[in-house]
This record gives sequence, structure tokens and C-alpha cells, in this order.
Amino acid sequence: MNGALATLQQRLQHPFRDGRLLELAVTHRSFSAQHNERLEFLGDSVLNLSVSSLLYERLKDLPEGDLSRVRANLVRQETLHQLALELDLPKVLRLGEGEVKSGGHKRPSILADALEALIGAVYLDGGYEPASALVFRLFEKLDINAGMQAAAKDPKTELQEWLQGRKMKLPVYRVAGTLGAAHKQTFDVECEVPEPGLTERGIGGSRRAGEQAAAAAMLITLKTRYP
Repeated sequence: MNGALATLQQRLQHPFRDGRLLELAVTHRSFSAQHNERLEFLGDSVLNLSVSSLLYERLKDLPEGDLSRVRANLVRQETLHQLALELDLPKVLRLGEGEVKSGGHKRPSILADALEALIGAVYLDGGYEPASALVFRLFEKLDINAGMQAAAKDPKTELQEWLQGRKMKLPVYRVAGTLGAAHKQTFDVECEVPEPGLTERGIGGSRRAGEQAAAAAMLITLKTRYP
């Protein structure tokens, strides 16, 4: 493990048993065929569960709908980007030459995704408890309060609440394909609502942006069919 990764490990406060997971977590797809997107997928789920537990403990009187909105505020790209900067992730990201030239080290989507990948790496290396503890440490300095529920809803959050309000199953997101060179990729994402069996797609410069675009398209369809 090189010096920069060793420093990152200290900041994470998790001594990796398998240092290769830490290295993989900071590896972008433009750098290698072995990259961090699968870890990001895993880390996204761990992040959401951990933040949900955090909010359940801290905001004891807040109803479910408002808790969902606060969580969306905390796990959005802007917040994760700032947390990634505090960990000094730009210094350790492994990017391809084209991505480096285009400023990939500063790109919010890449940094947010790498942070989720790190959470996924800690989960694989040590299990849920250390991964959840990492999430709690990352968010401990943030002022988490009930007032955050007033933040604007993103399409994914609005779609989830719309479906929950009607006792319908939550959406499933899948990457249908990627377009362009590794340093300028766009993601074609599919959003499926199991009942009533609807599918919409969205395009974005990151998986996260593609999911939001697909959710926005699904909201339009649902609100048209079920006014």
C-alpha cells in the first residue's frame, strides 16, 4: 500500500485486512477494467441503511416521509462530494489519462461514487458494523436536524414517496448501457415500477444522474396515468 492510500486508511479509521479492496475503491473505470463500480453499487446500499439508522436514532419524533426527505438530503451527490473532499480523495483517485486531463479529480460525481465505493470496500473487508461506523463518523460533523426535511426533493425521492403513498412496490434501477469513451461516458438507466409494470429510461453523465433522469421520466408517466 503506497503512502497516500495508507494516509486515507488512517482517515477512514479502518485497517484493511485486504488492501486491494481499498485500491479498487479509488480506481475509476477510465483507469482499468478492474474498477470501483461494483463496490459503489454495494456501498450505496450500505450508505442508505446506515444513514437510515442514524436518522432513526437522532430524529426520534420525525415521521417516515420526512425521514426519507432528510436522508435524500444527506446521501445526495453534493453532500457526498463534500465528504469526499474532507477525506482528500482527489489525491488518491486512480484515473485514466483522458479523465485526468478533463479534470476528473475534481468532478463531484466521480468523488461521490468513490466515497460510496469506499463504504462498500469497508463492508466487504470487515462487515456491516465497521462500514456503518464509518458512515456515522463521516456524518457526525453535519448539522442533522428536522429542518432538513424542507430541502427540495430529487426525482428519485419524489418517486419513492409517490409510490409509498399508494402502497405500491418501490422502483428498480438498472444500467441498460453506457455510451462514449471512458472519460466522457453517459449512462443509459432503466427505471422499472413493478406494479403496474411500467418502464422508463434516462440518460446522465453518471449512474446517479441517469437514475434521476429515469425517475423524473417515470414520475411524468405515473402522474399522467394516475392524476
